[in-house]
Amino acid sequence: MTKNIIIALAIATLLPSLLQGQGDQAGYTPKSRILFIFDASNSMAGQWEGARKIDIARDILLEMVDSLEIMPNVEMALRVYGHQSPVPPQDCSDTKLEVPFSPSNASRIRQKLKFINPKGTTPIARSLALAPDDFPPCGNCRNIILLITDGLEACDGDPCEVSRSLQKKGIILRPFVIGIGNDPGFRETFDCIGEYYDAPNKERYREALRVVITQVLNATSAQVNLLDSQHRPSETDVNVIFYDRFSGVVRYNMIHTINSKGNPDTLSLDHMSTYDVLAQTIPPVQIDSVKLVTGRHNIIGLDTPQGYLLVKTNRGKTLDKEKILVRQAGSNTTINIHEMGDIGKYIVGKYDLEIPIYPLMLLEDVEIRQSYTTTVEIPAPGYVVFSAEQPGSGALYQLNPEGDQLWVLNLQENRKSQDYHLQPGSYRVIFRRTDLRSTDLTMVKDFNVSSGSTETISFEQ
Repeated sequence: MTKNIIIALAIATLLPSLLQGQGDQAGYTPKSRILFIFDASNSMAGQWEGARKIDIARDILLEMVDSLEIMPNVEMALRVYGHQSPVPPQDCSDTKLEVPFSPSNASRIRQKLKFINPKGTTPIARSLALAPDDFPPCGNCRNIILLITDGLEACDGDPCEVSRSLQKKGIILRPFVIGIGNDPGFRETFDCIGEYYDAPNKERYREALRVVITQVLNATSAQVNLLDSQHRPSETDVNVIFYDRFSGVVRYNMIHTINSKGNPDTLSLDHMSTYDVLAQTIPPVQIDSVKLVTGRHNIIGLDTPQGYLLVKTNRGKTLDKEKILVRQAGSNTTINIHEMGDIGKYIVGKYDLEIPIYPLMLLEDVEIRQSYTTTVEIPAPGYVVFSAEQPGSGALYQLNPEGDQLWVLNLQENRKSQDYHLQPGSYRVIFRRTDLRSTDLTMVKDFNVSSGSTETISFEQ
């Protein structure tokens, strides 16, 4: 395959410690750090459009360095490979950070580039693998890798596999590839690294660079619209989480806010990532593969219409703070544990509620409506204490109007006294002390429970 100049820009890279931290917040303005990885392998001495490939690549890179030098909040560094050891033999470790990151180091980069001559091989994978360590720790930086090469990997490494690995770890988030020349194999080869741009001549190449750099450095804003049942952005005060689509790493954590003008707050987000956006409602709502348009105000909408649920008894706080299991109607999965007496917020829809009194009470198809508080009022249970001189074995049953006994629970064998909230109704308890070794000593007692009552059932021989 004929080699041509390739510019692969791995844009918006972030070290894992930065990604997992809290530096990325709404309104956050980062510093952009660009690491140039420059190919000075032997093939860069070849001709392209009337000049050596390395000279064209160097001149265009110097133009970029000149323009980036005057930009605020931008730092640069230079890594070079293939410039120390001639071929043959092949030195696959020939890659070096020549100019590290520091403020106002453009002159050092220009000086270094002027005196580099092509000599060796093309260890792209190794250079990419070493690149993350070229970025010093920084709590407010966007790290950018720009790889300039005239062809494919010449050593045993796999640049695509390295790129995929770094992306999964959250180090490279969204690469770009610009290919100079008309080799049809480049798109297939470099698509695995990132988004590919074809540049068959110098003018198209410059235009591609302009487009990519514009995407990297242009400010981009966004807002999250949490939509109600009328598709108005009125919902708020919800934790919204932005996950990197590829790595799954949390990029942003924020509580959604309506600003002083009554609109969803404007966010400053890194537009080089693709996001899965989750609103931590109950149940959660998520949209996937959100891409921001560079240089524009982006609106991200999620359908999150919500209403309120209050479960209480008809006699005050008899069951205050008891835990209620909440499931979406028809589902066996518990999505929330709701406390009796508290008001909780839920996505509009129907839910099944399991009330922790005996017998277990299941309320089905409880409807939550937009901005409305659904109040579920249940009969206040009675409070029953079972007391014995010694621990024993027993079972509790509810009696229906036909006189059938329906199992409720088994008594705890190691306790002399135990208590339960029971629904109003008729009950039967069967009990024998553990120390009494005769079936004839089994006791059977029927009793009634009324709303709000307190009963003590004693087992005495």
